[in-house]
Amino acid sequence: MKLWGGRFEKGTEGLVEDFHSSIRFDQRLYKQDIQGSIAHARMLGKVGVISEAEATQLIEGLNGILEDVQAGKVEFEIGAEDIHMNVEKLLTERIGPVGKKLHTGRSRNDQVALDLRLFLKSEIDQTKSLLAQLTQTLLKLSEEHLETWMPGYTHLQKAQPITLAHHLMAYVQMFLRDLGRLKDTRKRLNISPLGSGAMAGTTFPLDREQVAAELGLDGVTLNSLDGVSDRDFALEFLANASILMMHLSRLCEELVIWSSGEFQFISMDDGYSTGSSIMPQKKNPDVAELVRGKTGRVYGDLIALLTVMKGLPLAYNKDMQEDKEAVFDAVDTIQKCLLVVEPMLRTMQVHRDIMAFGAKGGFTNATDLADYMAKKGVPFREAHEFVGRIVLHCSKEGLGLEDLSLSDYQAISPIFEEDLFSSIGIEHCVRARKITGGPSPETVFEGIRLSRQALDELLW
Repeated sequence: MKLWGGRFEKGTEGLVEDFHSSIRFDQRLYKQDIQGSIAHARMLGKVGVISEAEATQLIEGLNGILEDVQAGKVEFEIGAEDIHMNVEKLLTERIGPVGKKLHTGRSRNDQVALDLRLFLKSEIDQTKSLLAQLTQTLLKLSEEHLETWMPGYTHLQKAQPITLAHHLMAYVQMFLRDLGRLKDTRKRLNISPLGSGAMAGTTFPLDREQVAAELGLDGVTLNSLDGVSDRDFALEFLANASILMMHLSRLCEELVIWSSGEFQFISMDDGYSTGSSIMPQKKNPDVAELVRGKTGRVYGDLIALLTVMKGLPLAYNKDMQEDKEAVFDAVDTIQKCLLVVEPMLRTMQVHRDIMAFGAKGGFTNATDLADYMAKKGVPFREAHEFVGRIVLHCSKEGLGLEDLSLSDYQAISPIFEEDLFSSIGIEHCVRARKITGGPSPETVFEGIRLSRQALDELLW
């Protein structure tokens, strides 16, 4: 017997029942659904809609169901459609007619909106915790590599010398922003839609604020239409998840490049690499590659829900049943990626000598040579063109800027003096960039300190 079947003369077709049911995936919300029902039942008893004894009976029955589900003793029914009706059906079977009073003053529309908010609140906390661990690992690696010199790139061409610490700290800034977005989303979703009913509220004297307070929510929705039809919080989470995955993908792309035979900047730990079924020499960075691939999956979750929501009139529509699978998939994907990327980074081997050798090639000190000339009074644009000619000459001769002698430079211009080579040495090029946000060890160390402080603030 359907809980909504009074209006109908005919049962649902089997094919439609299977198509219509969401219990296969929304059973994941059982804990949140029961928590919300317990708070609702307690409030119904307190305001006198049902008796205190009935409220107690409902709460005890719901707690029993929760324990049994967690113990694996409950098998949900497709015929009961969703987690809400499955729980109510179980409750009525266990405690009798009083179970039918649980849904007083409530609709599945505001019920599912509450469940999804509670679910995302918990999963955002878990995601933040995992992201914080990854960020801490990057901060620790940065401290260890304050003086690990490497080439910095633009257009994937060698640009200027930096340190590995400076490079890793760029990702720390990305992940701090991700944490900030997750924190903001959590704050916005932390309100209760219960009391919105199907879309126009209810005639029962509900205490919405009591329910919200019991569930740890900051307040209640202020419009019943919006309360049941809003999925901005889910879309916002998916957008945040997509940006986070983009950052992880960029990091993993660099790890793939750095671990290649052409670069050899790093070696992946065997535990985070795989081999080839045909080429015995291969050691593939498959974990990093798979994170890149899974980024598209999370993008798809966002686009899927945006597409579902784009043409829906107010208020609730059955299309919105499609919200949960996208959210569940994104949650699972980002958390699995965070779980595997952190130890992959922690266990990788950094080849400092190869990185430093790479920093000395490709004329990465050309800008410093132009700066040297500018400090001697040559307009920078003229110095830029002048150094470009020197680089062209050196590239044809197979030389570096530091391979020319002082007399070679002085034959070009009398402004060059004994301090030239100390000014264009790789270490000096990095150490001299002490401006805030620059790559000098002192500046990066201060950035680490400030980032740790920011991380602590974002976790509260």
